[in-house]
Amino acid sequence: MSVYLPSWFAAHDNEAIARLVRDYPFATLITATNAEPQISHLPLLHCADPAPHGALIGHVARANPHWKLMAGRPSVAVFQGPHAYVSPSWYMEPAVMVPTWNYAVVHIHGSIELVEDRDATLATVKELTARFESGRPAPWHLQLEGARLDAMVGAIVAFRMTIARVDAKFKLSQNRGAADRDRVIAGLLEDGYPEAAATAEWMDRYARKA
Repeated sequence: MSVYLPSWFAAHDNEAIARLVRDYPFATLITATNAEPQISHLPLLHCADPAPHGALIGHVARANPHWKLMAGRPSVAVFQGPHAYVSPSWYMEPAVMVPTWNYAVVHIHGSIELVEDRDATLATVKELTARFESGRPAPWHLQLEGARLDAMVGAIVAFRMTIARVDAKFKLSQNRGAADRDRVIAGLLEDGYPEAAATAEWMDRYARKA
């Protein structure tokens, strides 16, 4: 499984890649099988260990058949960052341009190991919860105990995906001149919706230096 990656748009900025995975953690996990691919949509967190690329952790519902096919098979987690429509009218020569779409994505490839241990599964749940509750004024925390806690843990399957390769594609008008990039940024900001503004910010930070 690979992504079309022209050299203009190949991203090698590790800090930017880490930012996308951190800020847009809701991923699409795809596992190749002998039949049709298995696909799940779920939040994933990056962990620094093991070297050199680290791992992703997450969990799926035990009722989801994906977990029965993911162990040891090649998988890819797709993280989609900001994206927005780009109008030809924003370019210096709009008559010779066509519509396009700017976006930033990260594809993380690796092999998945299922977490069989109850305490390790619970630790994964707590780590995910802490990640998404930590910024709240009154963070929620898991309060289940006894049989109810056991039932919750038993209803999910946690996993760890050791990262083998990272492909990052930032299509942010790097193939256009500086004037056109500036005009696209201005057009996105004028469009006035959050995803367009986020795309403009990523262009300003990661494409102006191209």
